[in-house]
Order: sequence, then structure tokens, then C-alpha cells
Amino acid sequence: MAGINVNFWRQHRVLVTGCSGLLGGWLTKALVEAGAEGVGVVRDKVPQTMLYNEGWDRRISIVSGDIVDLGFITRVLNEYEIETVFHLAAQTIVGTANREPVSTFDANIRGTWSVLESCRQIPTVRRVVIASSDKAYGNQQQLPYDENSPLEGRHPYDVSKSCADLVAQSYYVTYGLPVCITRCGNLYGGGDLNFNRLVPGTIRSALSGEHPLIRSDGQYLRDYFYVKDGVGAYLLLAQKMDDEAIWGQAFNFSNEIQVTVLEVTRQILNLMDREDLEPRVLNEVNNEILHQYLTASKARDLLGWTPSYSLYEGLRETIVWYTHHLANRE
Repeated sequence: MAGINVNFWRQHRVLVTGCSGLLGGWLTKALVEAGAEGVGVVRDKVPQTMLYNEGWDRRISIVSGDIVDLGFITRVLNEYEIETVFHLAAQTIVGTANREPVSTFDANIRGTWSVLESCRQIPTVRRVVIASSDKAYGNQQQLPYDENSPLEGRHPYDVSKSCADLVAQSYYVTYGLPVCITRCGNLYGGGDLNFNRLVPGTIRSALSGEHPLIRSDGQYLRDYFYVKDGVGAYLLLAQKMDDEAIWGQAFNFSNEIQVTVLEVTRQILNLMDREDLEPRVLNEVNNEILHQYLTASKARDLLGWTPSYSLYEGLRETIVWYTHHLANRE
């Protein structure tokens, strides 16, 4: 990964919350390969996830617990003498948040302040990276979002990310906690087992010879951000936090290519030679933002970060991963 100093991570003590999720699994893999001493927080064990299915759980210390438990997080940070925290754990499904907002607010907002407050108490912690989202910006007329755009989430998931983002900023401003915030586009890649999401759902449908289902009208505009580029962004940002000038700041990460849901679906079908499977547009989505995309100019200028994958390359690798994964489950 461009700009990543592998020596920086060797024997470095790192905590990853949400290590069994899409980004968490790939980040854990990269940290293990770089020689870090990883610790992962897991609430619910899901054996089918990349973390367990590929055996990365055996290369780190796994602790079971809930991030909303302040005492639990404090114990883990203290006993494992953690130096760097990547806080990724969250309830990430928009539909779930709309159906059950309270549990989403609890995980995403309370979970974030629990992690931050624990980090404030433990002197070994030298850097904290908090995962926010492009959804934290809410629905705005001026696009692309930059880091100075106001955080104006209105629907439950978006609000949870706006709040968590602001809480993280407050811990720097008030306490000087060494924290930075990431706001990424829509992450995709192998290892996402939520097949209600566009990319894994379309790939599984094509492999099964079924017409992909599009929940919206197909015209929603998004950034689609490959998970390996996401891992590179997180690792580079953490490394750059030796410079205190970036503490308390948020960074957008995006390949800055905006495409509609229907365009992504058709590109996947084209790569899989299944153009005969015309997508079925359900137009059932409510409480989601129509157009969202980011500028990553700040990350380029201050961090020297650039993505390594085009949408075509990322989708091609993702298709290979799911083709292998789903075949092995049969």
C-alpha cells in the first residue's frame, strides 16, 4: 500500500473494534502482515466472516464484549497496553437503523463516547482513529462534500454518525485527545456478508443466475470506495498522527468517482458476463439521501494519500473473492 511504513507497525500494540466487519477484517489482516500485536473486540462471533473464515482471529488476541461498556473497554486498553485504537464497531445498516433507531444510537453514539472516554484515561494510547461516514454530512445541496461542510444528518443512521463525529471532535478540543476522524464513501469488497447491500447482493444474484434487485429507483448517486483503499487510508492516517497538527481533524476518503446504483449494478454484470440478467428496480427505499459524494483533496494535500484502485479493478477483485467464497460454502 502506497505510503505505508510497515516498520511503524511492527510490534505496535493496536486495538481494532469491529474487527469482524468488512473494513475491520481487512484492516486486521494488514496489521497482522505488518507485524503488529493486534487485539480485536468482538460482540457477536460470526464464523462466516473473513476474520474467522480465513483464520485471522488466530493471529490476534480476541476479546468478547460490548463497546458501550466503558469498564470493559478501559480494561482492554489498560491490560493490553494499547498504543493505537481504530474504532470501527458500529451498526452500519441504514434499514436496520430506520426500523430500530435506539439500538443504532446506542452502538454508534454511546459506543463512540465509551471508547473515547476509555482512551482519555489510559496513558499508553497515543492515537485514536474514529470511523465516521459520508452520511454524517446529511443531505446537502452543495456537492461534493468537503470537511468544512456542516454535519446535518436527519435520518437515524446519518444522525448517529453526525453525533459520533462531533463527540470525537469534542474530545480533542476539550481534552487534547490525539484523535482523527475518517469520513469514507460507500465501502465495498470481499468479506461483506450483508447481501442486502448492492455489491455483494448483485454478485450473489449473478452467480445464482438471478436478476439483481435494486431497492431504490437506481438513480441514487454515491462514491464506491474499495476496502483495500480504505485500509491504506486508515493506516496512513494513523502514521501521520505523529504530527500533532492534524489531531482533531476529519478526513474524507474517496476515489472521487460518482456513479449511480444502476451503473454499478450493470458494471458488475458486465464483468461477470451476465448482461442478460436485467436488474429489477423495486423503488422501495425511504429515508435515504439521493446524492452523496466527497472530495478527498484534503487527504491528498495533507497526508499524501491517493487511492490505488479504480472502480473497475476493485469490483473485479471483489467478484473473484465472492466467487471463491460462495463456491466453498456449497
